[in-house]
Amino acid sequence: MTIFGLLTNAVLAMVKLVTGLLGGSCALIADAVESFADIFTSLVVWSSLRVSSMPADEKHPYGHGKAEALAGLGISVMLFGAALGIAVQAIQQIQSHKSSPEPYALWILLFVIAVKEGLFRYVRRAAVAIESSVLMADAWHHRGDAITSLAAAAGISIAVIGGDRFAAADAWAALLAAAVIVVNACRLLMPPLHELMDAEPPEVIDKVRKIAESVQGVTAVEKVFARKSGAGYWVDMHIEVDPAMRVDMAHSVSHNAKDLILERLPAIRDVLIHVEPFLCSDTALSSPKHANHSQESDLP
Repeated sequence: MTIFGLLTNAVLAMVKLVTGLLGGSCALIADAVESFADIFTSLVVWSSLRVSSMPADEKHPYGHGKAEALAGLGISVMLFGAALGIAVQAIQQIQSHKSSPEPYALWILLFVIAVKEGLFRYVRRAAVAIESSVLMADAWHHRGDAITSLAAAAGISIAVIGGDRFAAADAWAALLAAAVIVVNACRLLMPPLHELMDAEPPEVIDKVRKIAESVQGVTAVEKVFARKSGAGYWVDMHIEVDPAMRVDMAHSVSHNAKDLILERLPAIRDVLIHVEPFLCSDTALSSPKHANHSQESDLP
């Protein structure tokens, strides 16, 4: 998927660059520069996916999933850089008062927009399916490129229809596209930052808690911590059991809870469970659920 996006971006970038140079369109040249940035971005995505899929080892017991977040952060920075380059070129174009671009540049851009929008939808579906932040960033990069091309097409249309009097519309369109790219970069910056800072995913924690509470022998779930790493989650939790329960039985209960969580939530890579005694009032001790736990603890 990433290789397909890379090859597509390379072809589109060359087409836009050649057309922009021959047709005299600042917006199209700027769009080509942004597409070349896409190529580098796709290489980063591909490399990060390879690294993040590597199994855990002695030095990385939690795996290599953070490589995806680092790549997503890098993509956001690349978007900021591309936007800055486009803005500088657009301002220079406005100050130089060049003539209007050639009409055929518009048709090239319409083709580019259709291809990039298709890539966005294709990659976004895959990112949602595997819960990959870096693929989602790459998908929105395709959408950002389509928006850049759309703005360029609008500017070229005005410049071509209005003649040299409105030639600056081409450059103003490129400047507007740079602003849109900055907005996308800001939006894409947050998910990888949250992942690198180990922000907790509330929806995952709620699901884990409910599953653990349904396990026979678990009297209560004291706390649950979860963090995202790549396409998966790592969970640490404390469960409480009958204080009279034997150690081997408490150990078996924790394994049952872990196995059920991993079975029902495939996105979770591992669960570390700490077992604690359940301390409660006499009323709770006499409850049917607790009574069942006490009977289990007396089994040989």
